[in-house]
Amino acid sequence: MLSQEIFQRYELKYLLPYNKYQQLVNVLSSNYKMRYDKYGDDVGRYNIVSLYFDSDDDKIYYETRNKLNFRQKLRLRIYDQATIDSPAFFEIKQKFNNVVNKRRTSLQLSSAYDYLKNVPSNEDIKNYHTSNPQTMSEVESFRSLYGLKPRIIVSYDRQAFHGIEDSDLRITFDYNLMARHHNLRIEDGPEGTHFVDSDLVVMEVKVSQSVPFWLARLLSDFECSRGSLSKFCTSIDLMEDMKRNPDKTRTPSMII
Repeated sequence: MLSQEIFQRYELKYLLPYNKYQQLVNVLSSNYKMRYDKYGDDVGRYNIVSLYFDSDDDKIYYETRNKLNFRQKLRLRIYDQATIDSPAFFEIKQKFNNVVNKRRTSLQLSSAYDYLKNVPSNEDIKNYHTSNPQTMSEVESFRSLYGLKPRIIVSYDRQAFHGIEDSDLRITFDYNLMARHHNLRIEDGPEGTHFVDSDLVVMEVKVSQSVPFWLARLLSDFECSRGSLSKFCTSIDLMEDMKRNPDKTRTPSMII
């Protein structure tokens, strides 16, 4: 899935019941202002598996959990039925004063694993065939500064829409959200423990400036309330709870 590599936008998050998600999709799919994501199937759906990184003292977790004005994450991401020979994407995601900046670079998944195993110097980074060598250098600088290591895998199914007239407008619906920490090979696909109830869907509205009036009215009509949530923190909270209480019965939920 080769797409835009540099983003700057606002991301507004909502937690919806599954039936409300279906109703919204019916409206958006018949709306002349939106189209299905061209990188998905015929209705804009695809699967995402991401390996997130953190330091031994959980710097990234606490930056996010404490909602610092500036916070950032590093992840390695694949799409759909990827193999060791498929493209993978290193992504640096930063948030400052509610504005999200994301930079990504693609390389073969086997090369990504080689990089993580051998921990090369910044000079050796040039030997990796990436779509954006500058971003790859930033990945290494971030990784080495924080002492980042593979931490957790988060996976989910997504249905996405793009604006027709407003190309910067994007709406995504994520469901079947799972996490695992026992197997950090992302090519093994979506597998783990659900950290969001199957009747809930995470919706994100992504805009470069402001939400269009027609969409704001639609969200109001459907009584969609914004929430502050983190897939990364919530999945880690669940994994840590499982370590402490392996026999505990859990009901998946999302912290808002």
